[in-house]
Amino acid sequence: MFNWLHPYAKTERAYALCNTLLPYFFVTAVVGLLVGFIWGLAFAPSDYQQGDSFRIIYIHVPSAILSMSTYVAMAIAGFVGLVWQWKTAYMSMIAIAPVGAILTFISLFTGAAWGKPMWGTWWIWDARLTAQLILFFLYLGVLALYGAFSDKTQAGKSAAIMALVGVINIPIIHYSVEWWNTLHQGATITKFGKPSIAPSMLWPLLISIAGMVGLIGTLVMMNLKNQILRRELHR
Repeated sequence: MFNWLHPYAKTERAYALCNTLLPYFFVTAVVGLLVGFIWGLAFAPSDYQQGDSFRIIYIHVPSAILSMSTYVAMAIAGFVGLVWQWKTAYMSMIAIAPVGAILTFISLFTGAAWGKPMWGTWWIWDARLTAQLILFFLYLGVLALYGAFSDKTQAGKSAAIMALVGVINIPIIHYSVEWWNTLHQGATITKFGKPSIAPSMLWPLLISIAGMVGLIGTLVMMNLKNQILRRELHR
């Protein structure tokens, strides 16, 4: 079933794949972020309750959603490394980690900026916010643990185990607004059966998310290429 993946265990094939995918991710990032941000920040209608302050949603929501998706991708890469002992999987995991950490920081920062006018405070130990902060520390922990070993194979194994253990935090983040009484609002774009955001606001948000996916892909491909080159130089 996964035979198509096996060639990418070789650094040469993984590097070539990065070169192939990089232009597509880059174009998606540029077009998606330009269209999504300009549409959302300049042309989408104001919210009837929050006014123009809601526009931070076009940065906050993509970074928050994709910080979780990126963590899952990192954990999957770690799992592949543990099961098949692929160095390229461990390198992919570490290429993803700093990008995910930055995304999580952006989500926390923009959430605080949004929370101040809405809640009257920059921070509260709300279930969603606390779980998101834990996600940030998990990313940093994976990076720190990987850097603590001179043997990069052992480093990859240790960091992968930590990444896999941390996956339990993802459903906690997602369902925290349902499991606990929190200040954080519930789902918006995932409630297509009962829309809670107007289409004129939703479409630029979806385009922004697509652009952010492109940006993540671009940064991860660049990081992975650097990881491969660094590993080859130290052979």
